[in-house]
Amino acid sequence: MITSLSDKKIKELELTANTLRESVIEMLVAAGSGHTAGPLGMADIFALMYFHVLRHDPKKPDWPERDRLILSNGHICPILYAAMAHSGYFPVKELKTLRDFGSRLQGHPHREWLPGIETSSGPLGSGLSQAIGMALAERVDYGHASNKFFYCLMSDGELDAGNNWEAFMLAGKERLHNVIGIIDRNNIQIDGYVWDVMPLEPLYEKFESFNWHVQEVDGHNFQAMADAIGQAQSASDRPSMIIAHTIPGKGIPEFERDFRWHGKPPNKEEAAMALKELRTLRGLIQSEHE
Repeated sequence: MITSLSDKKIKELELTANTLRESVIEMLVAAGSGHTAGPLGMADIFALMYFHVLRHDPKKPDWPERDRLILSNGHICPILYAAMAHSGYFPVKELKTLRDFGSRLQGHPHREWLPGIETSSGPLGSGLSQAIGMALAERVDYGHASNKFFYCLMSDGELDAGNNWEAFMLAGKERLHNVIGIIDRNNIQIDGYVWDVMPLEPLYEKFESFNWHVQEVDGHNFQAMADAIGQAQSASDRPSMIIAHTIPGKGIPEFERDFRWHGKPPNKEEAAMALKELRTLRGLIQSEHE
């Protein structure tokens, strides 16, 4: 089960998340295409997952006892690739091949090309069904003795897809306690703000009505997220959903909360500005903890 975070660990995670954001910017400007806002907004959660929460072994990506992380909103894969590279799945220098022809790091993840990727994702709304399928197969194989967790990371915009709601019903009905969903509640999608495209509230109550254990937290607060995941792991009679409020474009004030950064990369000048912002932030994090 997840352990509590010390002040030292929180500093490490803050610095790691900042490093992941730097890598995301470098990847996107090298590729000349890709998504910016979501990967930056989810950097804290990916740092927490890959450097504290997940039971995994980058040297043995097919280790049978590993937890599974399923990325449903595959377009934010730059942050997934950055977290995997910095945790040891493949060389960090390979990140610069994002979206290149023949690269293992395509614009949406492909599980057959890169060890450590659990599912191919692109069509939104499919990830939770895949996670549920894995959890049901685990139950067939091991009954209730399994100690694996199946984490599905999702976007709020993709909840427009009806397939999600069928999956919510099935997981609630089957009481899949080892399925933990984390929703990136950043309030943007490619066409605009979520409340304009398809309002979701009351989201918390909707999940409760589907027999899910629900929590709502600040997705940039490492301790709050760790506590929420710990509570989700302890919910032994139902699946869990964590609604994580995040800031799209987090770390770059000029990008934050602007839906226009959902699906475009920075140009060279914007990338230079962003990297300067992040390096300044790195210095502030280091000085705060000295």
